[in-house]
Amino acid sequence: MVPESLQIRPATTDDVDTIVEFNRAMALETENRRLDLSTVRQGILAFLESPGYGSYIVAELSEDNRREQVGQLMVTYEWSDWRNGVFWWVQSVYVVPERRGLGVFKALYNHILAKAKADPQVCGIRLYVERENHRAQTVYQRVGLTQSVYTVFEQDFVLGHKTIQK
Repeated sequence: MVPESLQIRPATTDDVDTIVEFNRAMALETENRRLDLSTVRQGILAFLESPGYGSYIVAELSEDNRREQVGQLMVTYEWSDWRNGVFWWVQSVYVVPERRGLGVFKALYNHILAKAKADPQVCGIRLYVERENHRAQTVYQRVGLTQSVYTVFEQDFVLGHKTIQK
């Protein structure tokens, strides 16, 4: 059950430090990758200052007259010529471990789902998940996402660079 004191809001540059911390924690937890602090910080600032790339939303809990950020979700855009519309890609999902199981991700996802459905240019929502992250896959299925017929391939130009260390 989602706590009543949970609020979802757009991220701003004031949230950079927390988003950096969350992204680094997520990469370490899910892929055992240590992300370079400076590079991630610069990347998040560049993203937040470029609305054409997408947006971040954050989840906050209000308790004892203080606000605690407990989760985040990033949306990026992919144009589909086949559909003459935009897919929203969900990325950089993170919920602090102590707050998992409370419906934080569900609230984040439902927030963007409502916005996506209200926008006639949006033709769907997609996300990718690390192959072995079965817990996350179960959570994604619970909110109505289904496994795609596509397999993701990549050529990562950063792998082996100091930014990502395995």
